[in-house]
Amino acid sequence: FIFDFFNARLHFGCSRMQMYPLEMEGNSNPKTTNKPKYSKFTQQELPACKPLLTPEIVIAAFALIGALFVPIGLASLHASRQVVELVHRYDASCVPVDDKVGFIQNSRTDKTCTVTMTVPKYMKSPIHVYYLIDGFYQNHRRYVRSRSDKQLRYKSAAHLTSDCVPEGDTADHAPIVPCGLVAWSLFNDTYTVRVNGVVTQVNKKDIAWKSDKNNKFGKNIYPSNFQKGRLIGGATLNESIPLSEQEDLIVWMRTAALPTFRKLYGRIEKDINANDNVTVVIQNNYNTYSFGGSKALVLSTASWIGGKNNFIGIAYLTIGGLCLSLAMGFLVLYMVKRRNFGDPSNLSWNR
Repeated sequence: FIFDFFNARLHFGCSRMQMYPLEMEGNSNPKTTNKPKYSKFTQQELPACKPLLTPEIVIAAFALIGALFVPIGLASLHASRQVVELVHRYDASCVPVDDKVGFIQNSRTDKTCTVTMTVPKYMKSPIHVYYLIDGFYQNHRRYVRSRSDKQLRYKSAAHLTSDCVPEGDTADHAPIVPCGLVAWSLFNDTYTVRVNGVVTQVNKKDIAWKSDKNNKFGKNIYPSNFQKGRLIGGATLNESIPLSEQEDLIVWMRTAALPTFRKLYGRIEKDINANDNVTVVIQNNYNTYSFGGSKALVLSTASWIGGKNNFIGIAYLTIGGLCLSLAMGFLVLYMVKRRNFGDPSNLSWNR
């Protein structure tokens, strides 16, 4: 009895499923039908390329990749090794006392520091001057979000400081422009460069991206109440210069993705010969001691791939060499132990 009951239910369900499409096809009103429209896209019938990877094609592909990547890697490595770079860490040597945090936070102490470097090779201008910071997490979520992009761009948005806590308003609730932790922590060490005792100008113009200057910072936005919040920050800004011309700020506010980063301070537009003495007078103001970070001064030339970076060349050489090795291995294997390749037209679904 139970078997007959479920058997009847099963036949009843099947009969309804068979009748439903017939009823829908009989409906002449296209607005009420649910029948899906035929499409080659939905039925996966679009033309497609189905390459047949024969041994000859695989060997040729690996050989071609290797033949392209190895010369690129050699050229990149050669260009990187032509870059002359001087790096001098000064955060520890520029503080003469054990209490480094107290020294850097005391506004009455003289923070002038002098470092001397000898140039090992001829440095062709322009020579880029960077400051390198280690242990500073500019990619921290709260730090990155503590800014107001509308305020930086539009004059009518000066009051939009809700995202800039805790550096959005002053004690008397006046808006800070630019607000937020990113601008508040602006780097404020300064460098005065002398080559063989002669003061050399460091050009700080056009050190920021043009897209940032033209699209992210307004030409009629001027700093106001900056560094007048509840906490002591980094550098100050000239309130008579618009934000689009404050290039130190623009460079700093392009936050780094890694805790170790370098940012452009300026350019020396004068050649420096080998064995010249470069003396840099540093005003050591920036507090990296509170969070255990470090600071360094970098002088570097540039090549067609940018600064000194051996990773690109090594990566290309590694991949190119690996592809050439695979091509040679497959070629030897194919010649020593060749196998007949089947004809795909004989497959049952291709007949």
